[in-house]
Amino acid sequence: MGIVNLTPDSFSDGGQFDSAVSALRHCEQLLRDGADMLDIGGESTRPGSPAVPLEDELARVLPVLREAVALGVPLSVDTYKPEVMQAALDLGADIINDIWALRQGHALDVVAAHPRCGVCLMHMHRDPQTMQVAPMAGDVVLPVMDFLRERGRTLEDRGVLASRITVDPGIGFGKTVEQNFSLLGRQRELLDLGYPVLAGWSRKSSLGAVTGREQPRDRVSASVAAALLSVERGASIVRVHDVRETVDALRVLMSLR
Repeated sequence: MGIVNLTPDSFSDGGQFDSAVSALRHCEQLLRDGADMLDIGGESTRPGSPAVPLEDELARVLPVLREAVALGVPLSVDTYKPEVMQAALDLGADIINDIWALRQGHALDVVAAHPRCGVCLMHMHRDPQTMQVAPMAGDVVLPVMDFLRERGRTLEDRGVLASRITVDPGIGFGKTVEQNFSLLGRQRELLDLGYPVLAGWSRKSSLGAVTGREQPRDRVSASVAAALLSVERGASIVRVHDVRETVDALRVLMSLR
């Protein structure tokens, strides 16, 4: 899953794509690099990031999505706002990727009412403004699993097939460095939930903490390593900035298998 950030303040590549034209070129490059799907987002969720007004998010996302649907690959929209979800699905988006796991407004209703869209339910402790101010305490694997199990069952109770649901443990979303690596080490336990797992380690600060690389752009090698370890531990999707490097590494892994 190639990341397309349409934000001025994302932690890694904020402000790089200041027009629909440049963003679409980036989409095309990610596909040439080997991405199987794209994840388009109009609001940064880095720790401490402010919320973006609905109108601004729509203005960032919809022009790019309107053009990207012609690329012929699955398109995910990274949003927690039900209005953005509905507008994106109306334009032809395939997947809703929600850091709030459909807990905002009538987001659950939007996804439940759609006959086919996929959805990624992510675990987040607190909210983007406070999640790293007071992160989780103790062993996080079981609480994360309990949360994702509850959200998945809630969606299935609304008639959404389990085959449409993916779960994300939320690396960096209210967890310490040690807790993030615990989730990676025990990631296979998440498979017991019965849903595919999406892993989002790309350029995250935990990788910087263990490598000493302060700048996100310098964490490519660490990100590729984390993606490989995630796939070895059962992840079906890896959400990455550096598609070409990740694809090359995964091809080596698949050749070994």
